[in-house]
Amino acid sequence: MPVLKLALGHRCFSAYVVFVCGVLAAWLGTHQVCAEGGADEGRGALHRSNIRLTVERNCIIEWSCYSEIEYRDAFADVELNAVLTDADGAEFRLPAFWAGGNEWRFRFSSPHLGEYQFRTACNDVSNERLHARRGRISVIEYTGGNDLLAHGPLKLYQEGRLFRHQDGHPFLWLADSWWHGMTSRLDWPDGFQLLTADRKEKGFSVIQLAIAFPCDIQSFDPRGANAAGHAWTPGYQTINPEYFDLVDQRIAWLVREGLVPNIVGAWGYYLPEMGVEKMKRHWRYLIARYGAYPVTWTLCGEAVLPWYLLDNQAAASARQSQREGWGEVASYVRAIDPYQRLRSVHPGPASGGLRPLADMDALDFVMIQPGHKDASVATAADHLDAARKLYPGRPVLIGEACFEGMNGECKEKIQRILFWSSMLTGAPGFSYGADGIWQFNCRDNPFGPSPGGQTWGNAAWDDAYRWPGSAHVGAGRRILLGYSWEKLTSNPEWISNPATIDEPRGAYAAGIGDRMRMIYFPNGVAPWRVPPVVRQLAPNTSFQARYIDPMSTQVFPLGEITTDAQGGWEAPPTPVLHDWLLVLTGAERG
Repeated sequence: MPVLKLALGHRCFSAYVVFVCGVLAAWLGTHQVCAEGGADEGRGALHRSNIRLTVERNCIIEWSCYSEIEYRDAFADVELNAVLTDADGAEFRLPAFWAGGNEWRFRFSSPHLGEYQFRTACNDVSNERLHARRGRISVIEYTGGNDLLAHGPLKLYQEGRLFRHQDGHPFLWLADSWWHGMTSRLDWPDGFQLLTADRKEKGFSVIQLAIAFPCDIQSFDPRGANAAGHAWTPGYQTINPEYFDLVDQRIAWLVREGLVPNIVGAWGYYLPEMGVEKMKRHWRYLIARYGAYPVTWTLCGEAVLPWYLLDNQAAASARQSQREGWGEVASYVRAIDPYQRLRSVHPGPASGGLRPLADMDALDFVMIQPGHKDASVATAADHLDAARKLYPGRPVLIGEACFEGMNGECKEKIQRILFWSSMLTGAPGFSYGADGIWQFNCRDNPFGPSPGGQTWGNAAWDDAYRWPGSAHVGAGRRILLGYSWEKLTSNPEWISNPATIDEPRGAYAAGIGDRMRMIYFPNGVAPWRVPPVVRQLAPNTSFQARYIDPMSTQVFPLGEITTDAQGGWEAPPTPVLHDWLLVLTGAERG
């Protein structure tokens, strides 16, 4: 008889679901497996229509199938899916992942209440243990306290300009960049959980990380491995499930703590070496293993960055082949992902010319990458503006820029300028990074040189995570969450000294109609300069005005003010000469 069991046995799986979904009261009452013929520690003899599973909304349930047939290359030889049908009759295919040996696992979650029926479909139809297994999954209401699971995975709204959760709740993206965060360079559990707790406390909502093939190393460099080795065996012969077993712990921990994992499937320059077909198989594995989580996908890091040591001619050829190859992979991911998690790409230097893929239509949101110098603030403004015009109806945000401390530059004020200039010109969020964290320098084991011979920095990650820039961008997110930030629209005409592409340190103005203004002054307001005028408010109307310190979130009330007959008002000098946020709201707000 075919065997289908809960992964790791009944008791272990119970702990697994609690770990993923948060603390669930009376777990055994809400996650059930019923198998005709009895069960022993989660194992049962299963017939063709006798498995019944129950899971809470947005939580993950996992089950396994075992083969009695031995395959020479189980990962390559077997393709296993579950064809699920919802209550309305709609079908979708859920891929399984090879877990090692003769075991294949399914992971499933749904934001929708109701019952699903499924049947397994294996390319080896003669394998009765894998093919044509049937069952039902009931999705019931979520009862836990995890906001990410309560609201559900990310979608688009506001004509595609912003992110929201499945239930419509707005989502403000604030990411930290842990490119080597799945490797042994960040220790588990102590270091990983410490950094997660710090980012959660500061207000981050996303952690972006590379699985399997991170940046600035050659293939199979020990710096890219975890305690189980590399994600693939040498020569890209086959997948290494034990590597992913350790990654599972980290992804599940982020979700447990309410942080969205933005999963980067590989760095761009691995594609010519690995090949498009194997990269597709790699991505199928990632979707099967992590698609049930509330994740987002970044197809690759630096799509148009060729291998660092190529000569100019070879680099140009690689750049074009990567653009085309990653475009093909992106279309494949869109076609097979049953959850349709949001997709983007990390473009590469100069934002990949704003066209890092041959098929940009396969992406749901657009990232830019303007550089890592203080002067990149102007480049960022230029790239954001150009990308918004090129991709109307899609969110555009910084995916990587000016990592704090890189090149001895990009300190905390640059982080604040990048954050506020992005948010007040219409971005759905911001992606932060710090030198020392992206590569996880350790005190006794610095990352060392990249392939080109340069060492970006030797600051230890457990010093870099305390740098003030991360706290300041987190403060910015908390300030915005105190207002209807998702209703803000940008208009440079609402302030008399607006920022421009040539002068990005002018003021940035956003608001809600003529009733609210939020203005960021990168250099404050000096008493000896011509006062900036807030414009196009309701005329002869009272507002409550306040300056907010973007570093500490401290509020300095200016009291009730009244606009003139043209709807204007002169902003007074800021309390101290550094950058400030000015907020004007209806007088009743106080």
